[in-house]
Amino acid sequence: MRAFATLVDRLTYTRSRNAKLDLIAEYLRTTPDPDRGWALAALTGALDFPAVKSGTIRNLLTERVDPVLYTLSRDYVGDTAETASLLWPAPEGETPTDEPGLSEVVDLLRAMTRGSVMTELPKLLDRLDANGRYALLKFATGAMRIGVSARLARVAFAQAFDVPVDAVEEYWHGVDPPYPTLFAWAADGADPPRTDLVPLFRPFMLAHPLEDTVVSMDDYAAEWKWDGIRVQLVHVNGETRVYSRSGDDISATFPEMAEALDFPAVLDGELLVRGTHQGGEQGGAASFNALQQRLGRKTVSKKMLREAPAFVRLYDVLLRDGEDLRELGWAQRREHLELLMDRLDPERFDLSRLIEADNFADLAAIREGARDDAIEGVMLKRRDAPYIAGRKVGLWYKWKRDPLLIDCVLMYAQRGSGKRSSFYSDFTFGCWDGDPDAGAELLPVGKAYFGFTDDELKWLDRHVRQNTVNRFGPVRETDKSLVLEVAFDSVHESKRHKSGLAMRFPRINRIRQDKPAHEADRIDALKALVRD
Repeated sequence: MRAFATLVDRLTYTRSRNAKLDLIAEYLRTTPDPDRGWALAALTGALDFPAVKSGTIRNLLTERVDPVLYTLSRDYVGDTAETASLLWPAPEGETPTDEPGLSEVVDLLRAMTRGSVMTELPKLLDRLDANGRYALLKFATGAMRIGVSARLARVAFAQAFDVPVDAVEEYWHGVDPPYPTLFAWAADGADPPRTDLVPLFRPFMLAHPLEDTVVSMDDYAAEWKWDGIRVQLVHVNGETRVYSRSGDDISATFPEMAEALDFPAVLDGELLVRGTHQGGEQGGAASFNALQQRLGRKTVSKKMLREAPAFVRLYDVLLRDGEDLRELGWAQRREHLELLMDRLDPERFDLSRLIEADNFADLAAIREGARDDAIEGVMLKRRDAPYIAGRKVGLWYKWKRDPLLIDCVLMYAQRGSGKRSSFYSDFTFGCWDGDPDAGAELLPVGKAYFGFTDDELKWLDRHVRQNTVNRFGPVRETDKSLVLEVAFDSVHESKRHKSGLAMRFPRINRIRQDKPAHEADRIDALKALVRD
């Protein structure tokens, strides 16, 4: 456990991506099995210990220290695990001598139930020092938040053993923690894990932002970039799985799609839900707001399946009937995909249509006029490009539509997590529900925690501290004086918010110190941007 605790501590205070890669790679090379496998599982979010939740830790602490002290400390520190590790009253006069290994920790955490965790977890915490307690609580709750993504951890694995990261990504979903066959292949030269027995995820091909690039329409094909979630459907050996962009298995959330593909294939597309016309008739793609109602659900009701049925708008085909098509150019794969459409249920699949444009200027004009809620922009794909995992310059480009902008007033702020735990970095903003000079109130319309530079974050943090007028637990209410120009992709009606509106991808575009708060936009201005 000590080696893992040291790794977590060093990763927490390391900003450089390359330095993080080096730290993880060195740990994986020098740590024996199965501890290194459990550590890798923790870094990639692959572990779950149902008995240990943030509420469990909070309850343990408030039983052992003054509840007010814990609340104030947690608010100041901004991280439950760090607060608990520092406040935990270790056995008086004792220095832990029987520190557990990571494998023992896994066994003990797995054995805990909701009935036993309040007595068993303290015994484990008593065997560790502050750094060990911090690492244990991060490990147990799955909330690492140390600046390491699952992708970064897999890249570090590839770097540690000098194997291709694309191969690691492909094998990853066919093995379980602590990944003995994966380590045996990478570290010891054993045969790679089997990929032909279960429906495995293949890494997506990704696009670069177009920015100032101008391409020839003779070399590139254009199609719409749809505003859903990128998915991959894989059917192998009689089983179908639906994977998200990050490789998470979301088959249970969209069971109708897991049932829809019934022949060996790997398909790439955009998962959307169908909109409903007046009278209950279902039409084309609904806005992302409709899809969002289904995301993250472990169980899906019959009503939801009926009112918001999913379908996939197909972009590409990677494998078909056992044949790997990824080495073919995009145009050839498109022909194969078009031929597949007759084998697919039209209620569950359609084909992303191409945009006919004679030249780049015509395409720009078509893109500019696209304000369908389900369209996020345009994709440009080189006609002869093979399907290559990751982002390769010059093959695929994404050309998002220009964002919408509106001026809002800062209302509330909350501290962030991880590196931002000491800064107020989550900002809630609102628009006026009428004329502010006539007494109209501000209604919250969105929340954003990115879009600003590090210097702007420091300025905003200072503004919040100097202009706090009320406190609600970790939330600070500020005086209604600062205007933020907010960029967003679309806005939709929502019954969950007092304003009746919800923004899609809000981010802070500019800090408008020059603009008085009463000149910020009204709710009506946002409502006018809602598309039917």
